[in-house]
Amino acid sequence: MREQNLVKKWFAGQHKITKSTVSAKEDAEEGNTALLRIVGLKTHLFTSYGVVKPVDDVNLTINKGEALGLVGESGSGKTITGLSIIRLLPRSIARIVAGSIHFMGTDLVSLPEPEMRRLRGRHIAMILQDPLTSLNPVLTIGHQMAEPLREHCVVPSPNLNERIHSLLRMVNIAAPTRCFHSFPHHLSGGMRQRIVGALAFSCMPELIIADEPTTALDATVQANYLRLLKDLQREHKTALLFITHDLGIVAKVCDTIAVMYAGTIVESGSVRNVLENAAHPYTRALLQALPSPFHDVDYLPSIPGQPPTLDSIKAGCAFAPRCDSSFSKCTENAPPEVETEPGHNTRCWLYVQ
Repeated sequence: MREQNLVKKWFAGQHKITKSTVSAKEDAEEGNTALLRIVGLKTHLFTSYGVVKPVDDVNLTINKGEALGLVGESGSGKTITGLSIIRLLPRSIARIVAGSIHFMGTDLVSLPEPEMRRLRGRHIAMILQDPLTSLNPVLTIGHQMAEPLREHCVVPSPNLNERIHSLLRMVNIAAPTRCFHSFPHHLSGGMRQRIVGALAFSCMPELIIADEPTTALDATVQANYLRLLKDLQREHKTALLFITHDLGIVAKVCDTIAVMYAGTIVESGSVRNVLENAAHPYTRALLQALPSPFHDVDYLPSIPGQPPTLDSIKAGCAFAPRCDSSFSKCTENAPPEVETEPGHNTRCWLYVQ
């Protein structure tokens, strides 16, 4: 807690977003707590095999200080959604072809690249899935942690090392001085994961996109890391987009949840509503596949079939071939988004009147 307070004190006054970076439209929207609003987002990959649609008509809203969990099977488009927000897509093949990404009133899709560079790290940060590849292998940890502080927070050189050491202690690095002078390959996977977490929080951004940040952590370290991440998020009122496969983590960390399948959000709402009253057959199937500590079972239920390849999705609902509730209409047209109860939305023909 002492280290968190020191970092908070040091970065006081550094946290105001500039009108040159993000539009002052937020002033006209006073009272609106939406920090990020994604409407109709479509990100396509133009490959030699054809057009792949990993993000296809995605709608998401994250409020200030809110933690949203984005869940789904591998290949459903979760990571590409995060990369689309921060516009770190591979330029040779990827392009946002439709939709808008409004961050504090400004559409990031049309924002010039110099403005995006000033925004990344300072106002939106991302914890990438594999810290060994996201950290530069030929630079020390101290050098890499100093870069965003110099670039965005204008930290005086005499205080720079002290602040980096405090950030390392804040994420429970036991030997910050040794870590400061180490290269990424000198450290364990858990230490690297905590370091990229410290990098994300270094400039205290308004939004952090965490792409499976607990992948390299064992159970004990994972619990401590999640507790630390949630404490930092609450203390600094940082919004969090938490990308994961683990519904248990979502239940512990997140306020709202969005379930993604084949590039589309098929269900969204508060964590309690969605996990206790799942509407979409895909969400219900995911929950049924979870092991229960209260019941002995001979086998775990599984979802039949395989997720569709994103370059060959047919008309209708993408989940229809694996759904035990599908009927003729499911294979003809894609279902619209409907509200099953206040704040709880789904895309399923079972709920369309």
